[in-house]
Amino acid sequence: MTLRKALPLVLAAALVTAATPAVASTAPPPNWGSCPEEASGLGLECGTIEVPLDYRAPGGKTIEIAISRLASTKPEKRRGVLLTNTGGPGGEGLAYPATLKKLNIPQEVLDTYDVIGMDPRGVHNSTPVTCGLSTAEHPTNIPRYARDSADVTTEAQRVAAVAAKCGSSATAPLLPYMTTANTARDLDRVREALGERKVNYFGISYGTYLGSVYTSLFPERSDRFLIDSATGPGGWDASFSRLFGQGVEDRFPDFAKFAASKPEYGLGRTPAQVTAKYFELAARLDRTPSPDGYNGQVFRHVTFAELYYDNSLPHLAETWRALDTGKPVPPATSGQSSTGVPWPSDNYLASQLHVICNDSDWPEDVGTYRRNVAIDRFRHPLFGAAAANITPCAFWPSEPIEPPVKITGRGPSNVLIVQNLRDPATPLTGARKLREAFGDRARMVTVDQGGHLAYLFKDNECANDLATEFLVTGARPRHDLACGSQGQVRSAGSAPLSK
Repeated sequence: MTLRKALPLVLAAALVTAATPAVASTAPPPNWGSCPEEASGLGLECGTIEVPLDYRAPGGKTIEIAISRLASTKPEKRRGVLLTNTGGPGGEGLAYPATLKKLNIPQEVLDTYDVIGMDPRGVHNSTPVTCGLSTAEHPTNIPRYARDSADVTTEAQRVAAVAAKCGSSATAPLLPYMTTANTARDLDRVREALGERKVNYFGISYGTYLGSVYTSLFPERSDRFLIDSATGPGGWDASFSRLFGQGVEDRFPDFAKFAASKPEYGLGRTPAQVTAKYFELAARLDRTPSPDGYNGQVFRHVTFAELYYDNSLPHLAETWRALDTGKPVPPATSGQSSTGVPWPSDNYLASQLHVICNDSDWPEDVGTYRRNVAIDRFRHPLFGAAAANITPCAFWPSEPIEPPVKITGRGPSNVLIVQNLRDPATPLTGARKLREAFGDRARMVTVDQGGHLAYLFKDNECANDLATEFLVTGARPRHDLACGSQGQVRSAGSAPLSK
């Protein structure tokens, strides 16, 4: 899930906030030291803590959680710690505090907090899980496009084998305990180990669900919670997966407008012509794959993946032009296959599957997915027949060990949601449902722009400054508001801020 200068907004009078006092910890603090290679040389220090594998048996087997710290250099301004999560699930997070610095997060945020990164349970430097999968066995974490009912049946056979490998892997004894709720409990152990009475939080994409679960389980230990690009109150469940179809419908017009404005691509002179070209190319590649390995499924998936960020749109248009004219596709970016699809590692796929399949009870009847694909192929013709397709969760070898955490309005009013209007991965409709679930605990800032992630990823002064102001002072709009595409506040009556 990729800067900007921040211009000050006219805000209400600054709020005076006292630093959160540290508390005595019953968990041993981490021994801060050097970081693993991917996080070394970035000004970070790293350490580990031990947490229960199963919180229902706190005296039983433990696993290791790796964390990092970018410490504030202004003790007079330091408020506490800012826990972070990079999404996924399965995303590595040790280097993320330094990544935020590279993304030009305002210095006043870095002065206010020790920014804490973490590889969640199951991920990389924390006790990792595996399914022993090759990229040929499971090349993508997004469902494959199903052209018809037979494609669903074929995919069911493939993903059943994926689930079976996860259930028989070397780390299968850990499998049932890789959940968002347990990861949230791990975050609370991090809070305890750091000697903090309360924690602040910034999470993106799936990390919005993790933050929502934490502040629902531990509302009294939650301070300022900023969540960017929300999955919705149910996390990545079967309903959320189907939202990818809506997300592509929301976002695709931005690409169609871009491509139509560049006649050199030859994809159409109007957005409608570019949209027609999508269906033409998909159908052609379904019949006859390209020498580069693109069939209709790959073409649709690559289009979905490159709708995430505006800076990917030129590469996507070049790819379309090459496929349309029979030329070689442009070189893939680092970390991608020859067809431009990102290569996920076994650990990323395994840890992601463990969490999303354990978090909720997925439908197990293949017929359900056939019906959903048939519905969504017409409801969301661009990508719906992929979003509704069957996944390994239908055949997962364990049942959820506890019900999903219910997101409610119980707790302090301390959540700010920032959300692009046209997000292909976490569509606006999910953010609206999360906002409704939180009730008066939350405020939401919608941003008239497309792509995944809002804060720091675009030069929208309205969204960036509101998010920064919240992190630094705790001030939020008293009402939900909308930021225009040029960074202006569009919602009347929302100027006053409150803590």
